[in-house]
Amino acid sequence: MNTQKKSHNTVTVIVLLILVALIAIVPLFVKKGAEFGGSDDAGSVMVEEVSGEAYTPWFTPVLETMLGGELPGEVESLIFCLQTGIGVGIIAFFMGRLVERKKQETLRNDNH
Repeated sequence: MNTQKKSHNTVTVIVLLILVALIAIVPLFVKKGAEFGGSDDAGSVMVEEVSGEAYTPWFTPVLETMLGGELPGEVESLIFCLQTGIGVGIIAFFMGRLVERKKQETLRNDNH
C-alpha cells in the first residue's frame, strides 16, 4: 500500500512539472512578434494618449546622473532583484516574529 501511495505522488509531481513547463513555454509561441514593454512604457503611452503630447520625465534617476549615462540592463535587473530580496527578508522577519509570539503566548497559557 505504501508503494501505491508513493506511485500516486510520483505521478502527481510529474503532471505538475509538465503543467509548469507548459505554462512557461506556451506563451512564447502564442503571439509571434509580441513586444513585452514595462509599466514605464505603458504609463508613458497612456499619458501621451490622454494629454495629446509626449511625456517628459520630471527628473533623471540619481544613478544615471552620477554615472553620466543610462545603466546597463543587467545592473538594473541586479538592483531590482536586490530590492526584492530585501523586501522579502523584511516581510519574512516580521511574519516569523508574529508566529513566534503566538507560540510563546500559547506556551504561557498552557503552563498556567
